[in-house]
Amino acid sequence: MCGIVAYIGDKPAMPILLNGLKRLEYRGYDSAGVSVIGAVSCKIETVKSVGKIRALENKINGKDGGAKPSLDGTIGISHTRWATHGEPTVANAHPHLSADGKIAVVHNGIIENYATVKKRLESEGVKFVSDTDTEVIAHWISHFYNGNLGEAVQEALKSLEGAFGLAVICEDEPDVLIGARRGSPLILGVGEGESFLASDVSAVVEHTQKIVYLEDDDVVEITRSGFSVRNVSRQQVSRETREIEADLEIAKKGSFPHFMLKEIFEQPEALRNCTRGRLLLDEGNAKLAGLDNSIRELRSIDRIIITACGTSYYAAMVGEYLIEEWAGIPVEVEYASEFRYRNPIIGAGTLIFTVSQSGETADTLAALKEAKGKGATVLSICNVVGSTIARAADGGVYLHAGAEIGVASTKAFNAQVVVLALVALLLGRQRRMSFEQGIEITRAIGALPGLVEETLKLNDEILSIAKDYYKCTNFLYLGRHYHYPVAMEGALKLKEISYIHAEGYPAAEMKHGPIALIDANMPVVIVAPKDALFDKVVSNAREIKARGGRLIVVATGDSAPLDEFASRIIRIPATHPALMPVLASVPLQLLAYHIAVLRGNDVDMPRNLAKSVTVE
Repeated sequence: MCGIVAYIGDKPAMPILLNGLKRLEYRGYDSAGVSVIGAVSCKIETVKSVGKIRALENKINGKDGGAKPSLDGTIGISHTRWATHGEPTVANAHPHLSADGKIAVVHNGIIENYATVKKRLESEGVKFVSDTDTEVIAHWISHFYNGNLGEAVQEALKSLEGAFGLAVICEDEPDVLIGARRGSPLILGVGEGESFLASDVSAVVEHTQKIVYLEDDDVVEITRSGFSVRNVSRQQVSRETREIEADLEIAKKGSFPHFMLKEIFEQPEALRNCTRGRLLLDEGNAKLAGLDNSIRELRSIDRIIITACGTSYYAAMVGEYLIEEWAGIPVEVEYASEFRYRNPIIGAGTLIFTVSQSGETADTLAALKEAKGKGATVLSICNVVGSTIARAADGGVYLHAGAEIGVASTKAFNAQVVVLALVALLLGRQRRMSFEQGIEITRAIGALPGLVEETLKLNDEILSIAKDYYKCTNFLYLGRHYHYPVAMEGALKLKEISYIHAEGYPAAEMKHGPIALIDANMPVVIVAPKDALFDKVVSNAREIKARGGRLIVVATGDSAPLDEFASRIIRIPATHPALMPVLASVPLQLLAYHIAVLRGNDVDMPRNLAKSVTVE
């Protein structure tokens, strides 16, 4: 979602701001802008544009036909906006300025009571030039400004409700940069004689690996000589500076045309990293260091709730099947966006898992806080070290899948499934799973990276299938048991990047409505490896074929009965039935990718979507 990059130091700010914004492009945005306090003019100079950052860069460099602006300062703020209040226009793009033009603000999140504050400001004669909630913040800070920007920001935030990550500058204080956060991520990068604010570590890692994770209601005041952090009561608080490990190569596509394809092909290595040191092959068990403090409590739980959104929700559904089958513990999977609003019943024996790739998903974070407020132990499964959800949880497991730049999640999905399999294995061995079964499963999990490599060899074949179907306007995805969530995830991938309408269903539910849609113009993708329910799926295929439907089947090598019904068959390797979702999801990722590319879409930054959804 929206991205923030801010800088104060002794170098020209503009190149640092632009480069930082480029590193945040994957988050999703529709406009961008910068404000710099000029070294010569000592005034705030602002440039904004609609569209990609290259349009902003052209405007800054005077290549858009207009005059080249003077942006020579060493302090500035910048932003990529994902529209919430108002359409993507230059007026609505950030930064937003106070009425006198002396204060500039960039903002991630949503101010829920902005209309009330706006009405008061308008009654005092303030004229608004945008439709955004952010402009209210700029005017409201100016309302309290009396020569101390930090105090004005602090005072303004007392009456603002909602979520925000903020960076603020004032031309009357050209040596001060203010940051603040509540519910929306913001980090401080600490360099030699320079500092950075950003909504994502990736924006600053080429300059520093010393990071301070700001907490809710922190207001940080940064100068060229250092920084101080205060809480809502203006009391100084201590925040740890952490050394992070970062590899700038992760943000490069290498030989791949898109990050998404690169990340699909990174899955074998991602799964190796995900399982390294966690599989106890001689014991038929798993060791998850992030759960060590909860091991005793795990033995006493009698119910698990997993909350997640989007792709993570479908991974959680696979986890539900795994935990119930291997450990015998009842599991409920809840959309995080619904969980906090329905007064969930959380008893003494209930354990909550939150699943999020970014660790910043606003709905999932809200569900976590709701669960903790009811006294539950909350464990997290996420990919980003130091993320808000990881820090707020009582414990958890990192995916170690590596950075995922493409908006449509691929390797993180399969890493989440594998981590949930490790959790199910650990819980199962505590309860009813035998040593022999544990050995079988650990070996099967350990073999997954190699089997994914075999599956990826089908890429050219899947491209040929995509060429036959990319002009279709509707798809139906079907699967049973473990493969119902895979069907849902496959349909989601197609929707996200190709903009084709697609629905995922349990195969048995096809007869209860969706079968009315099936004809030669509605391709049906069935996930049908040879397992205990294979004969049932063959019956579904027969029904589809009888109605003129075109079948694309994801199957294993021993699925010959489907040959007479399928238009195309993608044969993948076989593994333990409960782990087949990891392999079955790969061809669906590739199918969605190739269809989207053939349709001319930007698969890494699909329209209207954001990588990290930090607003409700």
